[in-house]
Amino acid sequence: MNARELPEHFEKVFGDRPRVFRAPGRVNLIGEHTDYNDGFVMPAAVGFAIYVAIAPRLDRKLVMRSEEFPGNFEFDLDRLPGQRTGAWCDYALGVVSVLQQHGHKFHGANLLIHGEVPIGAGLSSSAALEVATALAMTSIAGIHLPLPDVARFCQRAENDFVGAKVGIMDQFVSCMGKAGQAFLLDCRSLEFQFAPIPAGVRLVVCNTMVKHDHASGGYNTRRAECEEGVRLFAKWNPSVRALRDVSIELLEQHLRDLPPTIAKRCSHVVRENQRTLDAARALTDGDLARVGKLMRESHESLRDLYEVSCRELDIMVDAAEGLPGFVGGRMTGGGFGGCTVNLVREENAEAFAQRIAERYRKATGISSPIYLCTAEDGASELS
Repeated sequence: MNARELPEHFEKVFGDRPRVFRAPGRVNLIGEHTDYNDGFVMPAAVGFAIYVAIAPRLDRKLVMRSEEFPGNFEFDLDRLPGQRTGAWCDYALGVVSVLQQHGHKFHGANLLIHGEVPIGAGLSSSAALEVATALAMTSIAGIHLPLPDVARFCQRAENDFVGAKVGIMDQFVSCMGKAGQAFLLDCRSLEFQFAPIPAGVRLVVCNTMVKHDHASGGYNTRRAECEEGVRLFAKWNPSVRALRDVSIELLEQHLRDLPPTIAKRCSHVVRENQRTLDAARALTDGDLARVGKLMRESHESLRDLYEVSCRELDIMVDAAEGLPGFVGGRMTGGGFGGCTVNLVREENAEAFAQRIAERYRKATGISSPIYLCTAEDGASELS
């Protein structure tokens, strides 16, 4: 089934004609492990999306089905679970639960969910499902929420209901993305601006197909190390509330006063924030060579200072070098596996995808899915 067939399929399953809402996944071009440090990120919404078809019910039941995942789920809106059930429906269910806790009243509804965001590829299928569900449920209830508020509620659902302590980036860009544009977001103020991706450039996402066991533990450790860095810098400058507040000058002044590991973590975050701002300016100026250089520096910093890369990610990044049309690339996401993101000139994109997959398979024995993407608009209702 594809998205165009979703209304007809919904009608066969539930007997009603639905409204359909979509929300895209995303890829982060630069600005990694800066979000929970109140820093800057620069993602783009991509063409892979989650679709939610919905129609109201006369009772208080919330019924959810998916063509991609097993299980049909039915809940009473007056007695929703207080925490995750462990099933795929948790991301949608959590959004409804959080919105109800904040005073929004819903009618019963049937939902049929169709996903085109590759699962486990680091393209944020969970945030796309949350945002599409929020738009669908609020729209049929006549509730009008600004998109930034939708993003905040969706993040809260993932934090408090699902139990994943994610930042705001994924939900925000799924709501607010714009075709042909990268999205520079200040994770403290939620102010944002767009930076144009040239029409002749594709986003090529390469999935290493590995995820190492220490990913979640390593993530939590990095957050704790950053918090320790903030505590130390606040002694030297009381205005420091997050690593976002540490300038490069303050960093260099006290780098030798920090424990070696803390120094490395802080160096990455402080300089990555600056790289992200520089990359946005370079995109606006059309300086792709500068963007590519900053992406390479970002990966080297994630590998050597933040230490969240792995052998497979490094091989995939190296495999892109020297291929025709390649502008720049880096690991993207939390690390310890997952994907790389590459800027590639459009006329070379398909050949690039074939060549990098061949190089990676030769080096690792792993067949890698390669996704050719463009920056797309954020969430909306389909006409």
